[in-house]
Amino acid sequence: MGVAGRGCPRAAPALLLPLLLLTAAVPPDRGRAAGPPEDIDECENELNGGCVHDCLNIPGNYRCTCFDGFMLAHDGHNCLDVDECLENNGGCQHTCLNVVGSYECRCKEGFFLSDNQHTCIHRSEEGLSCMNKNHGCSHICKEAPKGSVACECRPGFELAKNQRDCILTCNHGNGGCQHSCEDTAEGPECSCHPQYKMHSDGRSCLEREDIALEVMESNATSVADGDKRVKRRLLMETCAVNNGGCDRTCKDTSTGVHCSCPVGFTLQMDGKTCKDIDECQTRNGGCDHFCRNTVGSFDCSCKKGFKLLTDEKSCQDVDECSLDRTCDHSCINHPGTFTCACNEGYTLYGFTHCGDTNECSVNNGGCQQICVNTVGSHECHCHSGYKLHWNKKDCVEVKGGLPTSLSPHVSLQCGKSGGGDRCFLRCHSGIHLSPGLQEAYSVTCGSSSPLGNKQQKSNDSTFGDVATIRTSVTFKLNEGKCSLKKAELFPEGLRPVLPEKHSSVKESFRYANLTCSSGKQVPGGPGRPSAPKEMFITVEFELETNQKEVTVSCDLSCIVKRREKRLRKAIRTLRKAAHREQLHLQLSGVNLEVAKKSPRTSERQIEPCAMGQDHGGNQCVSCRAGTYYDGAQERCILCPNGTFQNEEGQITCKPCPRPGSPGTLKTPEAWNVSECGGLCQPGEYSADGFTPCQPCARGTFQPEAGRTSCFPCGGGLPTKHPGATSFQDCETRVQCSPGHFYNTTTHRCIRCPAGTYQPEFGKNHCVSCPGNTTTDFDGSTNITQCKNRRCGGELGDFTGYIESPNYPGNYPANTECTWTINPPPKRRILIVVPEIFLPIEDDCGDYLVMRKTASSNSVTTYETCQTYERPIAFTSRSKRLWIQFKSNEGNSARGFQVPYVTYDEDYQELIEDIVRDGRLYASENHQEILKDKKLIKALFDVLAHPQNYFKYTAQESREMFPRSFIRLLRSKVSRFLRPYK
Repeated sequence: MGVAGRGCPRAAPALLLPLLLLTAAVPPDRGRAAGPPEDIDECENELNGGCVHDCLNIPGNYRCTCFDGFMLAHDGHNCLDVDECLENNGGCQHTCLNVVGSYECRCKEGFFLSDNQHTCIHRSEEGLSCMNKNHGCSHICKEAPKGSVACECRPGFELAKNQRDCILTCNHGNGGCQHSCEDTAEGPECSCHPQYKMHSDGRSCLEREDIALEVMESNATSVADGDKRVKRRLLMETCAVNNGGCDRTCKDTSTGVHCSCPVGFTLQMDGKTCKDIDECQTRNGGCDHFCRNTVGSFDCSCKKGFKLLTDEKSCQDVDECSLDRTCDHSCINHPGTFTCACNEGYTLYGFTHCGDTNECSVNNGGCQQICVNTVGSHECHCHSGYKLHWNKKDCVEVKGGLPTSLSPHVSLQCGKSGGGDRCFLRCHSGIHLSPGLQEAYSVTCGSSSPLGNKQQKSNDSTFGDVATIRTSVTFKLNEGKCSLKKAELFPEGLRPVLPEKHSSVKESFRYANLTCSSGKQVPGGPGRPSAPKEMFITVEFELETNQKEVTVSCDLSCIVKRREKRLRKAIRTLRKAAHREQLHLQLSGVNLEVAKKSPRTSERQIEPCAMGQDHGGNQCVSCRAGTYYDGAQERCILCPNGTFQNEEGQITCKPCPRPGSPGTLKTPEAWNVSECGGLCQPGEYSADGFTPCQPCARGTFQPEAGRTSCFPCGGGLPTKHPGATSFQDCETRVQCSPGHFYNTTTHRCIRCPAGTYQPEFGKNHCVSCPGNTTTDFDGSTNITQCKNRRCGGELGDFTGYIESPNYPGNYPANTECTWTINPPPKRRILIVVPEIFLPIEDDCGDYLVMRKTASSNSVTTYETCQTYERPIAFTSRSKRLWIQFKSNEGNSARGFQVPYVTYDEDYQELIEDIVRDGRLYASENHQEILKDKKLIKALFDVLAHPQNYFKYTAQESREMFPRSFIRLLRSKVSRFLRPYK
């Protein structure tokens, strides 16, 4: 970056405009108010109001403040050095050394200080780069062309003439001076306030003895000195002499001197002395949560899970659920915390993630014969010669062989209308709607065959004399929104079934699934509205052929090929109809539109409720369980006698398994199959699952209702009594502890294998870990030991993040992750580590390292092998980053989630000036900024794309940051724009 001429401001780049706007919009400091028209400026005198650093005049009073690295003494005037090393070791990874006005981090032998001035990097013994222990730079080493190095200094230092050493200036820790500092050719020169004298160390200041003596005399209250005090008051007491004996402000009046105190202090009984007010003693200082008293003021802070608002008193709950990537499925916000929940068929792991539950690992999923796990559910299958019972778990023998034909659940009919194709997909039975139908929905008709893999785009399978054909297609529409609403009549009338002679496609299916989802909205440019959302419609079909369709000239394989050809034609027609908005769905006799284009602003009307929803006040509410949506009446009504519905938002009710016996049925609004009445209870069974029932015999058990058989304990084990409901009722020879299961063959307890766990005593199985998770070792006892080993994160050209596997749960053992960040040309990398949790008990067996390449001798930007809860921000020492995380088989911890942003390299000097300044990490409020995911996202959004600043209103910008942070930014930006005064 070129250096601006002396006295000439730099041109403000695009990034700086938002920062300038942001820092210019700072509200006045707390405590200021409109004062009287005549205000005496106590700071306008040669003693600076008695303040050794800064004097702040306020209406009717004044206040002394100190530079960063100092705190106000109890007299309210002097400034004392703050020992930053006392709190959290100053944020230093190794050693913290306190100096006047500041502090320094030092590293152990074999390490050197990284550019962020807090963490330490292991030195290399070889090479000529900055990783060499003898590179010679006093502060920061940068690689230069041809293998040489170039040295730089930390903020507040200047590079010496030898281009290696760094010279301290007054801009860093007040140059090490307690009071006043002035830069000279020989370095900082210290001086003291007129009421103080210089200490022999040339930096500290001591109160002058004559001043102290006069103060003592003026505060004397003995009776013997009473006449002297009266005489002095009458003859010579004036503010011109010893400030009238006042601690702070002195004013001459007709009755003598009048003393007063600045804000935050109160005048004592002697009328002279000022004492600090402990604001926290009165209504907790106005703080919502915690109040900490300071000299002349106080600080508020909040409990974990809350953030301090810009009034610096109020605490607001952090709504973690409003942030990206908080939970995989559902998020429930609570004051100060949150919880995650998973959809049915999924199990929570790692605190926030959801993995498919393998129901088959627990008691065979309740299936009598075969259990097949599916994503989000499971299915029970039967052996040849059996069919699935109504309870979907037991198998009953098929009498008279397999049916010759299966009645279709779904039909598709397409034909020409209005110069184009129009298609109707009609569901006859087995209708199921997904929840949440406003922006996306899914409709399932019929039942899928248990054979084959439904997730493949196209798949055929043959089982005996039956062949199953599956196909799936996705249509992308450039604009519009998913809409499952009642269709309006066309001019010529909308008919659910086209005349036979006009049908170009007429197919029947066993199963169909139609899913509509909205994609991302295309953003508009300046002055242009955002483009409509993209939309995707996916349709899956499944049909069956059997031996009855085979002829002499065409075997079963030939029949399948013919059907596939017809399916391809149907899909082509469907695609045309979808793009013309002529794809319609008929559910329970109601004709529905599948999707519609977004209306123009002037055409927008109040949206009707979706199918399965009814008006509840001013919003649409899904029909509750035990009811269904009647399309003819356009409202939710109770399930009629003989039916039930256990889900919300449905448009049909399911028939009870035994509709022929109405005497056993319960009242309408049955919300579960058990409400149908007459079911055998757990520990019982019957031939059809209904009464009359008999208890499970000794040696068997049944945990579910409505079953036709009981499960044997196995191994000849008896039960304690008839009618047992779980394996724990079986009298095993030993009771197995958690992490084990009982083997009924060997009658021993076996450790749960890797990838499974068991939290309870006396079980005959281990539970499979959800999704793609596994355990580090065998014998696991808890779901928390199931961990995802996939290395996480999203790497983008402008913003992204990396995270340890299974975050925020503990990362797995013996894992290795590698990421590479390659920014576009002329962009640099800024990284924020909000916090990192790595156990140090393992002698650095787990570590995170960031460097230029995989070579251990390449330039290293950051490395650590220990927990570091204090946030740190830094720029990459190289234009690209190779990042590695490695763990051993020892202790584990939460790990990390580290965001990064790439920015225009023209701002390198400014960004480095900000992130290397210790004040960015000194304040607890500043640290919370770097841990605030929402705030970091906004900051990175503007750094990556400065024009995005205008997405945020001025009010939002002001409410984002505390004033101290704004002041820090303002000074940096001003110095960057005018490097020379």
